[in-house]
Amino acid sequence: MRAAAAAVVLLCLVLVPAAAGTSTERPPIALTASPSHVMLSGSSRATIHVANLGAHSVVVDVSRAGFALDVRGRPRIMRRGDRRAAVSWLTLRPRTLALRPGQTKTVTVSSRLPVRTEPGDHDALVLLVTRPRRRAAVALRMRMGIVVVVRAPGTVVHRLELRSLRVRRASHGSVALELLVLNRGNVTEVLDSARVDASLRRRATIVATLRPEPREVRPGTRGLLLLPYRGPLRGRVTLRVRITVGRSGTAARVFRLRL
Repeated sequence: MRAAAAAVVLLCLVLVPAAAGTSTERPPIALTASPSHVMLSGSSRATIHVANLGAHSVVVDVSRAGFALDVRGRPRIMRRGDRRAAVSWLTLRPRTLALRPGQTKTVTVSSRLPVRTEPGDHDALVLLVTRPRRRAAVALRMRMGIVVVVRAPGTVVHRLELRSLRVRRASHGSVALELLVLNRGNVTEVLDSARVDASLRRRATIVATLRPEPREVRPGTRGLLLLPYRGPLRGRVTLRVRITVGRSGTAARVFRLRL
């Protein structure tokens, strides 16, 4: 997706000999996929380009899976996904890729919406999993997930609720403000510096502007928006948060806290 939390989900388990880290040669396995995020409108199709930048030929199995983000934005692969998953809507062609070093091939992703689909965003993963090479001294595998979002036609609803705030102190003296956000709309909301306006105030004076760590919140889920602060300010302050939602909507709240 648009933010780093959900663009390309890399879930790699690679066992490499100790000497490999000092080599200037190409790694044994190195896959890239473009685009890193696929957006389909209703029943449509798109193409993913898969390139082998590694030193050896690879066979890649192509499959689909459910996708979820935990409250901190960490991705999880799910066998089927939740009620908004688009796993069963997707058709992938081909299901296997044989790639020589430097070779690129394509995977076509097609979506077909079922009858009476809920409007809004529905997502899934396209999984690319390499097979271990035969007669290799060390078993190497790589698993990559490309997020596919299918937007079903109908009324788009943007609605965010700003819930509780927690102050988390780090060992080196910095502070992270964790704001719980609930997405009651039907589309994924991107929370980044372009949409989030957060400031610490003492009385009516702005003493610090906070930059959020970018993340996404899927429809019907909740997530923590992290607002790091590394300045010297301590004591009682006020946090004002304003998030732009959709084209003209906003979600705003004021919190009183002690740093």
